[in-house]
Amino acid sequence: MPEEKKTTAKKADAKEEKVKKPATKAKKEETAKKAPAKKAAEETPTLVVEAEQAAAAKTAKGGSFIPAVGRRKTSIARVRLIKNGKGLITVNGKPFNEYFGTFDLRSQIEAPLKAIGQAEAVDVSVKVVGGGIRGQAEAVRHGIARALIQLNPTFRKTLKKLGHLSRDPRKKERKKPGLKSARRAPQWSKR
Repeated sequence: MPEEKKTTAKKADAKEEKVKKPATKAKKEETAKKAPAKKAAEETPTLVVEAEQAAAAKTAKGGSFIPAVGRRKTSIARVRLIKNGKGLITVNGKPFNEYFGTFDLRSQIEAPLKAIGQAEAVDVSVKVVGGGIRGQAEAVRHGIARALIQLNPTFRKTLKKLGHLSRDPRKKERKKPGLKSARRAPQWSKR
């Protein structure tokens, strides 16, 4: 008796599996047919959306730009001079009035643009790293002056005369061994 129950139970299980298998195969075939259609439908809009986003980003930046690098002490400024602008200057994503607090630093940055008469004609986007606030301001000025020369080589004479094109080579002197700083010797004691 127990053997009969086992065999009937096995037969019943086998029948259920057979019934389940064709159903799952049919579902797999249906999903396999739908999947390529879904992929094709999904790919087309995403490509269009990506192309639109790229175009929007390009117009948001102002279209074409002129890259330049300015340096001072340990500061490095990557400058983008955007043609056909409104005179906006942004430094590390902030308006330069916020980033540089003092009037002196702001006027230093605007100096090359005002000397050429391009203060209202171009936008400037800057990413600056390293050094202190004054070194960064002078690095930005140097980068803007270099970018303006690429915009129009005739600006070179004016900018050179004002000293905006020369890279100021002065840096902090290194500390030497046996001294307290670069040149300061330890205090001498008689006894």
